[in-house]
Amino acid sequence: MKFYSVGGAVRDELLGLPVKDRDWVVVGATPEEMVRQGFKPVGKDFPVFLHPATHEEYALARTERKSGRGYKGFKVYASPEVTLEQDLERRDLTINAIAKAEDGTLIDPFGGAKDLTSGVLRHVSEAFAEDPVRILRVARFAARFGFRVAGETLELMKKMVASGEADYLVPERVWQEFSRGLAEPRPELMFEVLESCGFRNKVFPELRTRPNRFSGSIAVRFTLLTWPLKESEIEALCARLHAPNEVRGLAVLASKKKKAIRAANSAAPNAILDLLKGADAFRRPERFAELLEAARLAEPGIDTARIERARRAAAAVDAGAVAAGAASPEKIPKLVDEARLSAIRELC
Repeated sequence: MKFYSVGGAVRDELLGLPVKDRDWVVVGATPEEMVRQGFKPVGKDFPVFLHPATHEEYALARTERKSGRGYKGFKVYASPEVTLEQDLERRDLTINAIAKAEDGTLIDPFGGAKDLTSGVLRHVSEAFAEDPVRILRVARFAARFGFRVAGETLELMKKMVASGEADYLVPERVWQEFSRGLAEPRPELMFEVLESCGFRNKVFPELRTRPNRFSGSIAVRFTLLTWPLKESEIEALCARLHAPNEVRGLAVLASKKKKAIRAANSAAPNAILDLLKGADAFRRPERFAELLEAARLAEPGIDTARIERARRAAAAVDAGAVAAGAASPEKIPKLVDEARLSAIRELC
């Protein structure tokens, strides 16, 4: 029984990056032997175990064979006879197919270390084409590392899109990889890769333009992408991707309020108050701040300073004190609005 550190941990270590999680492959073992040594089985589709002390994942060396469409269309074979090289061969990219033995020796049968040095994303084998989510993974790694896609890998990705294999992607997996790509340092490179292989037009046809600069949370970055779209297009895209509610909510809100944000610098105080109320700025100030951040990124000419001053002034109104002085409960909302409007007039 031999243990090897594999995948992202080895890759990041070679790049001089901090290693967050470490995955292991076990060669020459059976599930029964792993359990006898105290490992806890957790894998559903193939034998994966948690180390009794570190809780890191240890997977038995395995091979995979395509048996149908989509990411579940695989038959997994795990056995003590499966070699480390066979296990590494099923991986997506050469930079992720490097192993490190317990004595520190590198096992790199596919030239991953060289591709790391050259900054190249290259598929390990033709089996890459069996899982279309790997297209998104390649694009995500381009956004993370700034690496280029090898010509032969790009051609294979084009064939995968043209073959219709991408039509079988599960929305949750698409969103998982896509959102992780959005969070990377250079998301624009992810879109360059997706555009160059035809994947963007196939899976994200609404996203016809892309920003040159991203920052902020995932919700802000997604809103930046959808800024030019109509509300109905945003709703359709979010439904298809199974986007989280907070992401969908900010993008839809931006679609509804972007005209008012653009006009805010010349708008009357009552129009600014309407914007604040309509965007739920008093109850959800953090989301409103993200809305303004997305607006500034989407249209650098937009100045949100007046809106922000107005929100602070209106939020400082003591609604409780106003309510206490109301003649009847039904008059409270109007009195609070009047007090907030007065505060906005004084400051803006």
